[in-house]
Amino acid sequence: MEKFGAFEEKIGVHFRDRAVLREAFTHRSYINETKERGLAHNERLEFLGDAVLELSVTDFLYKKYPQATEGDLTSYRAALVNAVTCSDLAIDLDMEEFMLLSKGEAKDKGTKARQIILANAFEGLIGAIYLDQGYATTDMFLKTHLLCKTEEIVRKELWRDAKSFFQEEAQEQVSITPSYKVVREEGPDHDKDFVVGVFLGAEFVAEGKGKSKQEAEQNAAAEGLKVKGWVKK
Repeated sequence: MEKFGAFEEKIGVHFRDRAVLREAFTHRSYINETKERGLAHNERLEFLGDAVLELSVTDFLYKKYPQATEGDLTSYRAALVNAVTCSDLAIDLDMEEFMLLSKGEAKDKGTKARQIILANAFEGLIGAIYLDQGYATTDMFLKTHLLCKTEEIVRKELWRDAKSFFQEEAQEQVSITPSYKVVREEGPDHDKDFVVGVFLGAEFVAEGKGKSKQEAEQNAAAEGLKVKGWVKK
């Protein structure tokens, strides 16, 4: 339990019940491997944290952007609460250092699966703060660490679907509709990555990788926006 004291100092939240904080960091694989009695994994906290996170973000966006449509607010929220954003925040908070994982999961760094584990742990942390400290403290934590990113996301239009955005820009800038092609596949059949290239006519612009062709296309479009300088500054 003592090691979690350093994490409390880092986030500026001191738990009355540190066991609930430990639960937020406990992955199911750890319990399956250690068989430690009386220890729960973080999936229930994740369920709770997801709801608290959505409420906090929705309330913030509703008040901050009174002229925004429901559709725009939904897109802003999706950009703030998705797995990529949540896992990035978990990394920023050094949550990976405190995770309780099986030996196998602990070795599996830098993968899509680890990204999901970290995103879920971040939601579990939100649930833990809410249970231990209440909504006001949780809302302030989110304002400090997550909601401060809102203006950048809106200004750079990071909430927009990258593939749609790239197509709009390509048609406006060079009057060409982008095309996508799988350029190679990597890894074994049970854990395959697709690498997709995005093209403007015969011009290769960029490539992206993903566990599905759709994910790879989105990542290729996002890279294409950077290569072409079509991302807002």
